[in-house]
Amino acid sequence: MVNYHHPPELSEELSSVPALDWTHVALKGQEVTDRKLTMEEEEAKRIAEMGKPVLGEHPKLEVIIEESYEFKSTVDKLIKKTNLALVVGTHSWRDQFMEAITVSAAGEEDDDESGEERLPSCFDYVMHFLTVFWKVLFACVPPTEYCHGWACFVVSILIIGMLTAIIGDLASHFGCTIGLKDSVTAVVFVAFGTSVPDTFASKAAALQDVYADASIGNVTGSNAVNVFLGIGLAWSVAAIYWAMQGQEFHVSAGTLAFSVTLFTIFAFVCLSVLLYRRRPHLGGELGGPRGCKLATTWLFVSLWLLYILFATLEAYCYIKGF
Repeated sequence: MVNYHHPPELSEELSSVPALDWTHVALKGQEVTDRKLTMEEEEAKRIAEMGKPVLGEHPKLEVIIEESYEFKSTVDKLIKKTNLALVVGTHSWRDQFMEAITVSAAGEEDDDESGEERLPSCFDYVMHFLTVFWKVLFACVPPTEYCHGWACFVVSILIIGMLTAIIGDLASHFGCTIGLKDSVTAVVFVAFGTSVPDTFASKAAALQDVYADASIGNVTGSNAVNVFLGIGLAWSVAAIYWAMQGQEFHVSAGTLAFSVTLFTIFAFVCLSVLLYRRRPHLGGELGGPRGCKLATTWLFVSLWLLYILFATLEAYCYIKGF
């Protein structure tokens, strides 16, 4: 049995005629369908047919990607300007030494407003010659491409440990020369010198991060590493060494209880202030209105000065410790 489908235009005609020649009806429906294709519709159908994918004369395509050094330089500048230079590693010792001995212009922007590269100033040359020894020293660290960065990490830790030991000895000799006790020298000069890099890292984190978590976490994490890893690892090595020598490793507490107690109190005050500054009208842990920023800054600096003052007075027996 054959079913004929007619267009809607013939519904009224078919319903009024009881019996029709179905072949005639089918031909008439085909004519109506053909009449519905206007010129615009035919053009659209032709364009649709042209848009179908077809296999051309070349079924295979080979793509060769070549590195553009100009584009790489542009990308490196953009990464540096967006404060993402920390994730860009070094690839060879040659690049590290060339960067260490090259005088570069200071500042966040490499180019001036006219688009030309900024030339180093007299101050840049002075700072370069004052720090060239440290630049060349740290250029000896393996590039980050070697051993997936582990070689750079291990050598950097070793160099930092050596420099810390040297700085400790120099601070002790400096304090002995000017008549300061080792505890005062450690609290003032050694602690300040080793904390300055953390201070600048916290500043950079505060500028880059939307929240203050990275900045404050850097400070607390650095102190945690200094206390748990620095003291624990150093004392463990010393204990093992003296145990191998057949002697007992003993360290007198001295004024440690007083200093730790004082530091704990001031740290509790700082954390309380940070928690209070989480209120929206104060602008969060950092930032906010100018008055709140200045008040918090002076409070924290005053706590640091008070800690140095009380530790110094206790070391020289002006106040009694415990």
